[in-house]
Amino acid sequence: MYSLKKPKAEDYLAEYARKYDTVEIDSWFYRIPEGEEVKGYLSQVPDTFTFTCKMVEDVTLTHKRDLRKTGVLEVNPDFLSPDLFFRYIEAITPMLPRIEGIILEFEYLNKQKMESLPLFIEKLDSFISRVGKGLPLAVETRNKNYLTEEYFRFLDERNLIPVFSEKLYMPPIYEVYEMYKHYVRTKAILRLLGGDRKQMEEKTKEQWNRIVDPRNDKERIVDMSLDLKYRGCSVIINVNNHYEGSAPLTIQALKGLMEEREHP
Repeated sequence: MYSLKKPKAEDYLAEYARKYDTVEIDSWFYRIPEGEEVKGYLSQVPDTFTFTCKMVEDVTLTHKRDLRKTGVLEVNPDFLSPDLFFRYIEAITPMLPRIEGIILEFEYLNKQKMESLPLFIEKLDSFISRVGKGLPLAVETRNKNYLTEEYFRFLDERNLIPVFSEKLYMPPIYEVYEMYKHYVRTKAILRLLGGDRKQMEEKTKEQWNRIVDPRNDKERIVDMSLDLKYRGCSVIINVNNHYEGSAPLTIQALKGLMEEREHP
């Protein structure tokens, strides 16, 4: 969907920022960025442009990734490490005034990795008490069994931004929101990630210029977003190409639906 192929990801931002006013940086989930890279992102966008970014995965993985598929769990010594967390924060410091949310994305945690939701909350609470002051921290769980009153109450009490993920094996975000929206008071991040990634890549041949798997519930997501807005909350919607096949076209459709709802 871009006019020209560019050598680096940040080189696309200037063109992107002419049409959109926020972006999610996914690449920093896999590595802490260099200072010049952060400055490079900022140099491509206007002062009103904002970002969300994912905390480096070594902070949120309970166990190291089993890349050799051995089935053996090896404890990650950096899980919820304040030292590693602050190394990441130091790297992104020039961008902090423009960051809407730093997402702590947790993978699906089975009983071997995390015994229970109360234990998860206990560990996360201890970590937040050491690092959370003054930072826009957001939490994303891939455990649908964690999406309970206990979980959302904890996020609310600790001023953590809830992340609602429209994703394979997770319930529709608008259904979760309806149950627990009284715990969402200031901001929410909606991530429209889609279903089976490999299947979507086969359908699109990774061209990402057309809708190949249209969702029939986008109106519900728009209604959720507008409800947040009318309740005085800010809402960030990040759309992945894997959601319907083309993030720009999905965004266009969402904007159209919002205009219809607000100006019937």
